[in-house]
This record gives sequence, structure tokens and C-alpha cells, in this order.
Amino acid sequence: MSSDVPTPPPAAPKAPRAAKPVAISQILFTQGFGTRRHCAALIRHGLVSVGGETIEDPQQAFDTAGLVFDVEGQAWPYHEKALILLYKPTGYECSRKPTHHPSVFSLLPEPLRNRDIQPVGRLDEDTTGLLLLTDDGPLQHKLTSPKYHVPKIYQAECKAPIDDAQLKKLVTGVLLEERNPRLAEEPVSAESAELLPDGRLQMALTEGRYHQARRMVAAVGNRVLALHRQRIGALELPADLPVGGWIWLDERQRELAMTDPTARTSVQSS
Repeated sequence: MSSDVPTPPPAAPKAPRAAKPVAISQILFTQGFGTRRHCAALIRHGLVSVGGETIEDPQQAFDTAGLVFDVEGQAWPYHEKALILLYKPTGYECSRKPTHHPSVFSLLPEPLRNRDIQPVGRLDEDTTGLLLLTDDGPLQHKLTSPKYHVPKIYQAECKAPIDDAQLKKLVTGVLLEERNPRLAEEPVSAESAELLPDGRLQMALTEGRYHQARRMVAAVGNRVLALHRQRIGALELPADLPVGGWIWLDERQRELAMTDPTARTSVQSS
């Protein structure tokens, strides 16, 4: 038996709910400007402004999308999740509790140090170059897990000239000494290995074993004298970023870090 009742049209999709404005004291707290009490005190003392207007009420709310606020005269962009690129110098450890050298965190302003940002793939104290730091756990996992196959590009000055046989071994795979017997039996290889015009070795790695680049070069009968990370995915170290300098990364640059390097695009630090 058929029904004369017409079928109702499908419900229209709900429009995305607009983000709720957030109290300026909460904004400062999430961005690393201290305890809630300290953030409220900064505001009450007239040390916080938005758009040139001094804010005196800690509960005054703002839309966080694209928000830039000033604390004690220093402009600060709001980032729900922090992602920064640091040009790591030699002689710094990628640890909050360094043992023999200064920490890379000492190169960052206090609000960033107060956030739970972590290095995305540590560089040893003697290695320079591109270091990402973030408090975005899923992003960190995607950038470091071999499952996602994100290449990290290293450039190495070696003790002896790298020859074709060594380049071939780096790509076909070498065995590394490991405490874990299973890992010791698994060859590790570079995605690519080539000589740069200046004679340095450049290779792409998608794993992150301890001192992997240096140990691979040693396994083919050579030695790394200086090591530098130039790229993660398609994200290159900015040519105009000074050693020890850092920049915020936006969504486009975040995507570059997870993109095939054949599509790489340079990033400007300004």
C-alpha cells in the first residue's frame, strides 16, 4: 500500500558554530604568559592591549581567529597550537633538562618556554639546522613516525670524499649496531643519497634512529665531520633566518612539512 505522504527533503547541513569569544585573561594563560593570577594582574596593570586599546578587564572577551595582542609592548599572535621553526645552532641540546650544553629552549621567549612544546625529531648537540617544535601531539606523531614516510633532508661534510659505492650502500641499506636484536637485523636505508656541488653528502631519511645519519655514514666506511638538517618534507630552512632565530609557521607551512619534497617551496622568515 503506497502512501500519499510526501517524503520530506533531507535536512540542510548545520552551519559550523562560530567560535565563542574567549576572555583575555584565559587567552594569555593558554599562550604561556604565566598563572591565571599573573595574567589577570598584567591586564589590571594596563600592560595588555588589543588593536592599540589598553585592556583593563580580565574578562573582556575576544574572537581568537587572527587575534594579535600586545603584552608589555610586545606583539603576540594567538595560536591554539604552537608550531615554530628554529634554526638550531651547534652546541645546543634538544632537551628541557640539558646535561652538558645549553637547551634550545633557552633560545625561545618565555611564553613559548611555558607551553608544552616539544622538538619534532631531536638533533644532537653537534647538528645544526631546521628544528620544529610544537605542542600539537598528532602533528608531531605524523612528522616523526616512519608510517607517514616524511623525509628529513640532511647535509653532511665527511672526512673522506663520498664515492659511488658508498652512495649505493646508503640507498640499498646498511646494518647498524643496536641494543635491540630485532633492529640490528633490519637494514636501514636512505630514501636518496647524492653529492652536492660543494662535495657534501645529502641524503633523505624517513626513520629517526639514534644518531642515524652519522652511524649510516660510519657503516659505509666514512665519518661525518659536520651535519646539518636542511628540510623536513617540503619545508626548507629559510635562507634569511639567522642561526638561533625562530619563526611561527602557518597552516600552509605546516602542510609543506608533510608534503613530498619534489613540491618543496622556500619559506621566508619575515
